[in-house]
Amino acid sequence: NINITIGLMQKLVPNNGDAWEYFLKELYVIFKSIDDKNIACEDLPDINIFERRKIVDLPPKIVDWVGLNLLNKVELLAKRTAEMHIALGSEFADTAFTPTHFNGDYAVWLKNRLTYQFQNRLNLTENNLHKLEGYALQLAKEFLEKKNEIRKRLVNFDWTKLKGERIRIHGDYHLGQILVQEDDFCILDFEGEPESTIRDLAGLFRSFHYAIYTTIFSHQNEYKQEQEALFKYAELLYKYLVAVFLETYRAVTQENNLSIGYTNERIFLLKYCLLEKAIYELGYELNSRPKWTIIPLKG
Repeated sequence: NINITIGLMQKLVPNNGDAWEYFLKELYVIFKSIDDKNIACEDLPDINIFERRKIVDLPPKIVDWVGLNLLNKVELLAKRTAEMHIALGSEFADTAFTPTHFNGDYAVWLKNRLTYQFQNRLNLTENNLHKLEGYALQLAKEFLEKKNEIRKRLVNFDWTKLKGERIRIHGDYHLGQILVQEDDFCILDFEGEPESTIRDLAGLFRSFHYAIYTTIFSHQNEYKQEQEALFKYAELLYKYLVAVFLETYRAVTQENNLSIGYTNERIFLLKYCLLEKAIYELGYELNSRPKWTIIPLKG
């Protein structure tokens, strides 16, 4: 009894391009406004990474700088992402989609995979230091200096403290997999695997980070400030986009009884998966765009 797929029907989704292009256009304006409105980074209130914030509770200076348009879009994207996970985690008839808990087998598989990948990236970084200069070289040396600390973080995955459930996810979730439909979003290209829900969020947050830094790299000659000065704005902006996203995502998943663990558990998983994503990205950038290694290294 073998199941073989011989055909696939797909639906045409009318769209206005993908979310990556949409975000790049918005971010270009946000960075341009630093010069136009003469915004000093030290005047912008800071926030801790993974803090959750409603748009109405954001500092007025941040809203004035970023603009309500992009903030509302991030909130909507969080809602759609949560709805995707609720749909994927609410199937109990098909056992392949039944939510499951973290266990020892999963932890062993995860640690083996990530420590192998990490060692590969360490070797790659050491062998490619000669390609790097300036800030990228400084960050790469810091990465190598902290290798034991990073390895320890990867190995210290204690599944026994995780109460949330693992569900099916998108698996390759980033801004390029999301289409813009007038004032809404449509998620496509589902090629996932059974993983932690949070892993999709890590993919999307790394995509936010990439979009922000890509904007700086692509338009450097149009902005008055030096690149490293703009990186400070970049990190601040990233933290606020994540804060708005997490607040809505948590609210929607909680309302629909999707079990994704307590706050500390969610933050632990997010940090873990973001570290994994950044390590993975480092290999790509070292091989193809050495100057861009700043992005995963900052991550």
